[in-house]
Amino acid sequence: MAASGRLRAFRLPPLPTIREIIKLFRLQAVKQLSQNFLLDLRLTDKIVRQAGNLTNAYVYEVGPGPGGITRSILNANVAELLVVEKDSRFIPGLQMLSDAAPGKLRIVHGDVLTFKIEKAFPESLKRQWEDDPPDVHIIGNLPFSVSTPLIIKWLENVSHRDGPFAYGRTQMTLTFQKEVAERLTASTGSRARSRLSVMAQYLCRVQHILTVPGRAFVPKPEVDVGVVHFTPLTQPGIRQPFKLVEKVVQNAFQFRRKYCHRGLGMLFPEARRLESTGKLLQLADVDPTLRPSQLSVSHFKSLCDVYRKMCDEDPHLFAYNYREELKKNKSKNQEKEDDRESYRL
Repeated sequence: MAASGRLRAFRLPPLPTIREIIKLFRLQAVKQLSQNFLLDLRLTDKIVRQAGNLTNAYVYEVGPGPGGITRSILNANVAELLVVEKDSRFIPGLQMLSDAAPGKLRIVHGDVLTFKIEKAFPESLKRQWEDDPPDVHIIGNLPFSVSTPLIIKWLENVSHRDGPFAYGRTQMTLTFQKEVAERLTASTGSRARSRLSVMAQYLCRVQHILTVPGRAFVPKPEVDVGVVHFTPLTQPGIRQPFKLVEKVVQNAFQFRRKYCHRGLGMLFPEARRLESTGKLLQLADVDPTLRPSQLSVSHFKSLCDVYRKMCDEDPHLFAYNYREELKKNKSKNQEKEDDRESYRL
């Protein structure tokens, strides 16, 4: 009990402020890397509270930068915090935090897009998928430039139950541009509904829980920032391979202002596009005059199930890429034009 009491009572000792750390190590946000720093610890505390009770939890923080959110996580009485930072300029400041919190902060100089977290935390933390989420959390103030590819990568990990989700239904609390946060959480029929909405919501319960004004960051971004919380579902809304779902959803939304049959038609070769698109929509019982934003996860489930059967019947269908066919047709047309030009000469 005494050890538990010490853990709950843990607070970081007095340290230089984040602003002083930035001056001390001459840190500057790199615009090309979409870096923006949060200096107000009241705000970082508020963001961390959105993750829930972190007492005795194991936390994976992505992109800690000068360590604002890092401090708030350490002060939340976590068992261990693992941070992965690509920019070597931030390592000395993070090391200062590590020295102030012995045994609590592990620093990895690496890239979150390639870092393997499966073996970073104790095996004893693993839970069955149907159980409550494990005491493992992902928290991060993501650079705008990597936020979308990173969440798509993690959603694919959710579908495979690997990566950070080898421990179970690991929860994520992440920052995005407000516009991206709105897309992730957009309901069926809303203007913000997009590919990201469907890909996130068929796998997770997604909540836009907080908006942070851009003026709170240094340097101030041109947009506000949304904090989004993800909890993987015990059963996905669509039970098909991630890449298949991604392909159907991407095609549906590529002509977002047109009827859905226009984009879905690009799943099929031109020679039988009309017939195959009609078959897909009829068997899936989806109205071809619905806009992509009007398609629910349930609609996409039906579309993906039918498309999977069509791919099983035609092993070459899934590999079909309409852009490649378009490129070949353009090349053939150019050759014919060149031949005609040569004949005239």
